[in-house]
Amino acid sequence: MKREKLALYGVVLIIIGLVMYAGGVLLAIPRRLIFPDNVGLHLFNESLVWYSGFPILLGLVLILVDLFVLYPKKRVNDYIKNDPINNHKVTVVLTAYNDELSIGEAVKDFLSHPLTARVIVISNNSKDNTLGAAIDAGAIAYNETLQGYGACVYRALSEGAKFQDTELVVLCEGDMTFRAHDIDKLLAYMPHADIVVGTRTVEQLRAKDTQLSTFMFYGNLFVGKLLEIKHLGKATLTDVGTTYKLCRTTALAELLPKLDPKVNLEFNPYFIDNALTDDLRLIEVPITFHKRIGESKGGNIDNLVALKLGLKMIKGIVFGWKVK
Repeated sequence: MKREKLALYGVVLIIIGLVMYAGGVLLAIPRRLIFPDNVGLHLFNESLVWYSGFPILLGLVLILVDLFVLYPKKRVNDYIKNDPINNHKVTVVLTAYNDELSIGEAVKDFLSHPLTARVIVISNNSKDNTLGAAIDAGAIAYNETLQGYGACVYRALSEGAKFQDTELVVLCEGDMTFRAHDIDKLLAYMPHADIVVGTRTVEQLRAKDTQLSTFMFYGNLFVGKLLEIKHLGKATLTDVGTTYKLCRTTALAELLPKLDPKVNLEFNPYFIDNALTDDLRLIEVPITFHKRIGESKGGNIDNLVALKLGLKMIKGIVFGWKVK
């Protein structure tokens, strides 16, 4: 067991213990009603509840050791980074899939920001007129033939990092859930970071009728904290599903060769996990979150889809990001 992951494994053990305990409590109902005289089932039920305390206790010990013994040595910010940006102009890259209804407005919104040098749209084999609408609105547009969200983001960041007249790349989506005015918030923290990511966890900045349900909201918060525990002392994380990011091109040059574009909808936590593994400085900033135009095609379709995606994220964080 690696020292730096004690708290992470502690959380996993606590979850296992709680699942055992809940399973034992639920099993007690049919056991008492249907099998009251089954001695074997009774012993199994008791054991499940009784032994659930062991992983919970062990998990608490690991977390306490990590937090109060190892944590002071883990903190990497022995100095506060202050690397001023010489050129505040940004290249904006937008990912899109069947976003004909929204992409034009998104492109115009980002082009209207005074610090935007250009907007690049990457369409991921859209079946509608996403590419045409993006070009008509003034964007540079490409089609990414490798299907998948990760492939689309990877291509977008790669294209954005090619330009020599900007040292910053803004990654966002073309569905109008995020707005160009938040670039100013991201830029404000850029001197202290290599990557600034948005978080949708501030209630006053979230529109009421977004696709982010209460379950998804707190699920993102949980997975964010799990990723934070994995990299204890490196970052504060509350939202792993936000696509809105501001990256230094120098950071992308270091990070992109280590990423696999075949990682699909869980690409955002995968990106953050690898960035923190590389000791890149990452800061979260509250941003506004709006109702999207059109239908969601990713992990926000419904709570069941979000749950499956969340489990994939947790698996990747705990056991590694294996790509088939």
